[in-house]
Amino acid sequence: MYNYFRVAYYVASLLRHTWWSQKRLLNYQNAKIHEIVKYAYYHVPFYHEKFREAGIKPDDIRTIQDLNKLPIVSRKELQANSEKLISREFDLSKLRVASTSGSTGRPFFTYLDKKEDEFRNAKLLRPHIVCGQKPRDKWVIIGPPQHHGKLNRLQKLFGVYAPVFVSVFDPVPEQISAIANVGPDVLDGYSSSLFLLAKEVEKNKADMAKPRFMMGGAELIDESSRKFIEHVFGSPYYDQYGSEEFQMMAWQCPERDGYHIDADTVLMQFVDKSGEEVSPGEKGEIVCTSLFNYAMPIIRYAVGDIGVLSEEMKCACGRTFPRMKMIEGRRESIVRLPGGRVLSPVAIGDCMCTFKYFDRIYQYRFIQKKIDLFKIMIKKKDASIEDKVMEAELLAHMRRILKLGDSEATIEVEFMDEISPDRTGKIRKVVSELRNT
Repeated sequence: MYNYFRVAYYVASLLRHTWWSQKRLLNYQNAKIHEIVKYAYYHVPFYHEKFREAGIKPDDIRTIQDLNKLPIVSRKELQANSEKLISREFDLSKLRVASTSGSTGRPFFTYLDKKEDEFRNAKLLRPHIVCGQKPRDKWVIIGPPQHHGKLNRLQKLFGVYAPVFVSVFDPVPEQISAIANVGPDVLDGYSSSLFLLAKEVEKNKADMAKPRFMMGGAELIDESSRKFIEHVFGSPYYDQYGSEEFQMMAWQCPERDGYHIDADTVLMQFVDKSGEEVSPGEKGEIVCTSLFNYAMPIIRYAVGDIGVLSEEMKCACGRTFPRMKMIEGRRESIVRLPGGRVLSPVAIGDCMCTFKYFDRIYQYRFIQKKIDLFKIMIKKKDASIEDKVMEAELLAHMRRILKLGDSEATIEVEFMDEISPDRTGKIRKVVSELRNT
């Protein structure tokens, strides 16, 4: 059970931080950077080896500028050294694990202790509160079923920031009905799920009370799609940017002039192809360092997205956190199921993440060949699970989660030695070969 009072303290602190002066924020970041690097050097085998190879000692890293002395690490490198990423001070069996398949379909697991998990929940609430959400607001989240059991007893008892979950795997008309029954003040979900919902509402002229505002995330949303969602629901839409490794990373305030970076919990850098930081206003690859995870520190990690640090220091909302703009990132394909159901690619990723042998998969790709034909390419980590056993379990899992009968669609599983980039040259986890998707 979460310590609700500790979460409340975290939320109050995080909200105060958004008003800090630039000097105070910088001093805080410098102190946290030195602290996390020192901790990782002495307690995390991977980083101890990494820093020694680079000839770096903890006292060499005292400011955010000093971070540039450290090498950038990739997902592939962290995957290959997963056993060396956990602090010696923590018992792996007692840590919470969060898995992500990323845009490439390569599973990666982040480990957190109880306090860090609670801190993440506080981080998630901050942008909602900034955008106007109140403790007793009716709140609907469209998401995967595995998130439904995350409410603690105090949330349920008092109804404080207590969302009602609607499964992203349900047919969109059923989602609309469930949402209408709640009449939410705040409607939350994947960007593409909200877009698909808006398309269905407009198509069938569905009667639904408009929320006060909407929150989206998990995928990039283009301006035309955002405007369409706002037009259909008659409510403002605020976007968020995050990842499973860092949780919330940046978010829009009501001004919607870029994304406020979660600068008190994530140090975000923008670098060119040679790893050098670019100037504000120039696009660069996003490299992040967590300022709060000690069970599994993540330092100078390339997340795979492209962004631009804003040249303007202060937002019209008055908050002092730096802002960024997203340029490129995780754009993937909508999946269309027999019977008219449509799913976000992130929903397919959620489906895979709950597979019992997901930790034995190095990489996967989900391909829609026809409306009733799907192919799942799998590259296993090792031979500990026989192909036939994994295939049978995966097929049963996908049919159960996607609610697809044997006669409705064919799902094929193919085990690969390597999964190459698709025909566009990109490495994506979800690909649709249907036209007009």
